[in-house]
Amino acid sequence: MAGSQETFGKKEREKKRLKKKKDKLLKKEERKAGGQESEFIYVDEFGQLTDTPMDPSRKIKVEASSIEIGVPKKEDREVEETEKKGKVSFFDSSKGFGFIIENESQEKYFVHVSGILEEIKENDKVSFELERGLKGMNAVKVKKI
Repeated sequence: MAGSQETFGKKEREKKRLKKKKDKLLKKEERKAGGQESEFIYVDEFGQLTDTPMDPSRKIKVEASSIEIGVPKKEDREVEETEKKGKVSFFDSSKGFGFIIENESQEKYFVHVSGILEEIKENDKVSFELERGLKGMNAVKVKKI
């Protein structure tokens, strides 16, 4: 005389499952009634999402081999001009640091004695490269022009 194997928890889970299924069917019927029969979303020529398909005459053929996925290799990238020119606004050789003002942007960059290739002093015109430091951009590979 064993009792039913169906426990209260099982009954509740079954009720929830049936209710979810019923709600899903109701939503589907509402969409159909509202005119949203299509489950497709299209992308127009400007990259905007629309619910209408694009005009076939505006279609552009793209070859799969021309699509580049990922970051280009270091050798393939264009080499940008990294050497900048500027003027030494302050340099203390006893402390081993100073500042350089770039000619184009008038930005001020910190320079440490470890990043200097030749000895420099104030008001010297120099060329340098930038490198990210702990507190911002630093001038490195500094040499007189």
